[in-house]
Amino acid sequence: MRNHRKTIKLTAAAAVTAALTLGLTACGTASDPGAKADSGDKAADSTPLVVAASPTPHADILEFVKKNLADKAGLKLEVKEFTDYVLPNTATQQGQVDANFFQHKPYLDDFNKKNKTTIVPVVNVHLEPLGLYSDKVKTLKDIKPGQTIAVPNDTTNEGRSLQLLAENGLIALKPGVGTNAKLSDITDKKGLEFKELEAATVPRALNDVDAAVINGNYAIEADLKPAEDALVLEKAEGNPYANFLAVKAGNEKDPRVEKLAKLLNSPEVKKYIEDTYDGSVIPSFGAAAK
Repeated sequence: MRNHRKTIKLTAAAAVTAALTLGLTACGTASDPGAKADSGDKAADSTPLVVAASPTPHADILEFVKKNLADKAGLKLEVKEFTDYVLPNTATQQGQVDANFFQHKPYLDDFNKKNKTTIVPVVNVHLEPLGLYSDKVKTLKDIKPGQTIAVPNDTTNEGRSLQLLAENGLIALKPGVGTNAKLSDITDKKGLEFKELEAATVPRALNDVDAAVINGNYAIEADLKPAEDALVLEKAEGNPYANFLAVKAGNEKDPRVEKLAKLLNSPEVKKYIEDTYDGSVIPSFGAAAK
């Protein structure tokens, strides 16, 4: 599917260059689409909505919407792929893109606090269960003292990873730390060592460690099948980590954003997610929400 995309791919370096050279008018994006929506200017509807997204499954879902649903809804949609968890938010805040689709609420809350940004969720779309993977052991029981586990190094995903390990008896954590857990909050490592890595690079470290906690989107990109290959996956029920469409505060009522939000929660997208990802990505809306 990806080889046939018309999606504009940006590496981190290219994204920064685009930000510096194009400023707030990047790719024809309105510098303040929210203002147009508030003024009732219908021109906002005819301008492409530019959305920053992680490649899989976020950009795939957006491409499905673009190819199958957007025209009928009167929405022009443009997708820009980013391979990290920082630039989509900074580009949205600065107006180089209109929206983004890659993150969950705990991550966004932490990002806004640290960077003084004002990104807000619009609509939940799906959940990607975090999982523990290994090329060297077959079951949790095979993980022994002295072995090394890689975890994402960003605040929320590291805490999420440590909770997964604690829930499955691999470590013990201080009471009450929740998803804010850090390595220093481990009260019993049970002889294990830990390696902190940027989330996007964790799959490539599988050969260098005994096991690794990998975000669902990066697992899929690495040709892993979370529902089959993970030693253990997060439980979907009651999970706060639904991924959502997000915009800079004030742009929630942009008519293009409202159209996309409706399409992302449509029966067609629900079916696409269920048929395409076979449990590795779960719709977080409608009857399929878990």
